Amino acid sequence: MATKKKTSPAKKSAAKKTAAKAVATKTAAPLKLSGKAKVLSSKPVFKSRVFWVSRDEVVEPGSAGKVLKRDVIRHNGSVVILAVDKKTNPADPGILLIRQYRHAAGKLLLELPAGRIEPGERLIPAAKRELIEETGYRAKKWSLHTKYYASPGFLSEAMNILLAEDLTLGEATPEEDEKIELHMTPLSEVLAMIHAGKIEDGKTLIGVLLYASTWKS
Repeated sequence: MATKKKTSPAKKSAAKKTAAKAVATKTAAPLKLSGKAKVLSSKPVFKSRVFWVSRDEVVEPGSAGKVLKRDVIRHNGSVVILAVDKKTNPADPGILLIRQYRHAAGKLLLELPAGRIEPGERLIPAAKRELIEETGYRAKKWSLHTKYYASPGFLSEAMNILLAEDLTLGEATPEEDEKIELHMTPLSEVLAMIHAGKIEDGKTLIGVLLYASTWKS
């Protein structure tokens, strides 16, 4: 009579894990989320000239009715201006960058011009105002380049990047606390600085790289 071969404890354990994984794979349905959060309460806890902070209690999609607490920095949103000079060198258009000190970063940064949207203000008028204030440039042609959220985990600010073309230079009118250098820089040089890690500002990375991916000379 043949002797039945025994299965080792390690193999039995591995077999059980494989079977359990197979059952879980068959029964677990993929998560599908829809809708918006239900805001139960929202209390302001801080307010400054530029933003305010609210402490919210919400029921979010997929939370199975569980009440969650969220602290959110509220902001009206910003305009970012990707001002492009195609006249000087159509094969390598100029990108208008500004250089200014950013206290939160603790350093001077190269950036696209940008600013806060005032309550009730529309995108293009806000972008025109900021471009003139910070650089003195005017643009005849405007279009929405892209929109993104800077840090949606805790910040409501939407960044609206507008493409500004057909530029003319006038006099800048910066605010008292704004000390700004202007740098009209060929696109090829801006891309080289990005890849070398010399441009660290998010809105500038997004705006320029998206433009470069679609631009044709």
